Amino acid sequence: MATKTATKAKTVAAPKTAATKPGKPALSAAKKPAATAARTATPKTAPKATPVAAPRKTAQTVTLKAVFEQLAEAQDITKKQALAMAAGMVDLVTSILKAGDRVRLSGIGILEVKDRPARMGRNPATGATVQIAASKKVAFRPAKELKTAV
Repeated sequence: MATKTATKAKTVAAPKTAATKPGKPALSAAKKPAATAARTATPKTAPKATPVAAPRKTAQTVTLKAVFEQLAEAQDITKKQALAMAAGMVDLVTSILKAGDRVRLSGIGILEVKDRPARMGRNPATGATVQIAASKKVAFRPAKELKTAV
């Protein structure tokens, strides 16, 4: 019985921390073996080496107005004429798509209207099923020249 009390006295005397287990004395960070410190600092499997890519520059948004202003300078026409052409082109493409036809822009791609059928969906907040109505969307399919250039 005397040995049990002595054992309890030793475990009570050691300060308890989250890192220590009952019955084992606590080691300070300075007294830990170097191998143990290295093992805990590095993962068990080394990550695969990935090629270092150049830092990606932030994409800048260029408006249709800016495009046709540059076109006006390149073609020696006024900006007002170029903007009128841009507005006319947008109106024309919109009317063609409304009629259900496709627009093929050489070197750029094809714009067309696709029908999306009605379908069942879920409300993410409640999980309840909801009916999503049929709709139309404008789809763009890039041309081969555009894909290879980018």
